[in-house]
Amino acid sequence: MRAEIGEQPDALRRTIGGLLPRMSDVGLLARGTRQVLFIARGSSDNAAVYGRYLVESHAGRLATLAAPSIATTYRSRLDLSGVLAVAISQSGKTEEIVETLDWAKDCGARTVAITNGAGSPLAESAEVALITEAGDELAVPATKTYTTQLAAVAVLGLGLGTDVDRDDLRRAPDEVERLIGVTEAAGALPEMVEELAGVPGAVVSGRGIAFGSALELALKIKEACYLHAMGLSYADLQHGPIAVVDERTPALLVAAGDGPTLPGTVALAERVRGAGARAFGIGGGPGLAGACSAALPGPDLPEWVAPLGLIVPGQILVENLARRLGVDPDVPRGLNKVTQTS
Repeated sequence: MRAEIGEQPDALRRTIGGLLPRMSDVGLLARGTRQVLFIARGSSDNAAVYGRYLVESHAGRLATLAAPSIATTYRSRLDLSGVLAVAISQSGKTEEIVETLDWAKDCGARTVAITNGAGSPLAESAEVALITEAGDELAVPATKTYTTQLAAVAVLGLGLGTDVDRDDLRRAPDEVERLIGVTEAAGALPEMVEELAGVPGAVVSGRGIAFGSALELALKIKEACYLHAMGLSYADLQHGPIAVVDERTPALLVAAGDGPTLPGTVALAERVRGAGARAFGIGGGPGLAGACSAALPGPDLPEWVAPLGLIVPGQILVENLARRLGVDPDVPRGLNKVTQTS
């Protein structure tokens, strides 16, 4: 897992360089569509959450997450004319995702695949396949396949007309490379590892474009460290679940260094600490760091593309925490690299 975290800058460079020229393919396919339907599971679903917020906040299109059981279990037929269906799968071999994309096509949708599996069933099924260049990933927890999916989703957003500067995306690999170094040198890293090694679980929260990163970090804590981790929007967290945050349940708060959700994340950190609990930050600049008990640096990237870097300190934290707990993060119990669901 640690080796593959370190491979992310080069994987992102290959992926972004290969996919930016495909923006026009996405734009042409999307003509006549008005809505985006993301189809995914697991870490890929967290990449889809990023896509939903990016498309709705910057491309002016409604975006939703599919419930694959509507296709595979209920076998309902919906009118998906005017819909761009985007299926995301690391391997491109998960039967449920392939079947759901085929169902969407049969219901009238135009189809895109995002996968690391060139020549996979998912890539072959889609009208446009955006193939990521992560290379082989041996550790079960997704790292470089996840961040390259985020890059492909960013390219998708550019193809749909997002009002952003694509040069921000080109800068992301260098920023991820810098961030790996500064995170591992951060004095807060061992402090956060020791704190989390002594608790049964944590709440992980973010909002908006950073929300998918919070969900992905919670997933990584669960699958690689066997700790209970609840991933929540900070808006949902304050509607009741914040009651679980106490001296034995810290909060990990994830935020870009700018954007409209940052002030709310800082306020949540202050509320958590005011209640006697520990608040740990990832990203959010000096404002969030100052409000937290300890914090890891985030990427120097604008909010729309920050998730490509935001998850990286979380990955490093999880890998260190797993080893501190005596868990092999490469092969979590009960998990396989390709998960088949129905």
